[in-house]
Amino acid sequence: MSGRTGRIGTEIVSAAGSWIGTPYRHQAACKGAGCDCLGLIRGIWREVLGAEPETAPPYSMDWSEPQGEERLWQAALRHLRQKQVMAAAPGDVILFRMRAGSVAKHLELQSAIGAHPRFIHAYSGRGVVENALSAPWQRRIVARFSFPTEVI
Repeated sequence: MSGRTGRIGTEIVSAAGSWIGTPYRHQAACKGAGCDCLGLIRGIWREVLGAEPETAPPYSMDWSEPQGEERLWQAALRHLRQKQVMAAAPGDVILFRMRAGSVAKHLELQSAIGAHPRFIHAYSGRGVVENALSAPWQRRIVARFSFPTEVI
């Protein structure tokens, strides 16, 4: 791991931790006031990297499930750096498919790796929380990304 990559991971985990306790609000991205899973990642981007690379369009809670479009995955590919799913590092953005056959529509931020991996996410009804990345969650991972080390 290069020095800059390790530092940005540490910055991202620290920023994510400061969002814990923020209430869940669909389509929001405001620390302390409300966010959803995408809003959490957007807020962390702003804190660590600066201006967001694009404006998020309005989206429904079903994330285009009826159409089968992987919109969230496509957006992640445009702005984050895809990596191997098993190559976990603190600060990674993890994309989940909540049910087999559905679109991937939940994002989480890896906060710890090793024997007791953890993640931070915005969860409907709970807000921003940190949880163990348990086997049931690990089975749902479909992609892993890192934040860019610099914005072009």
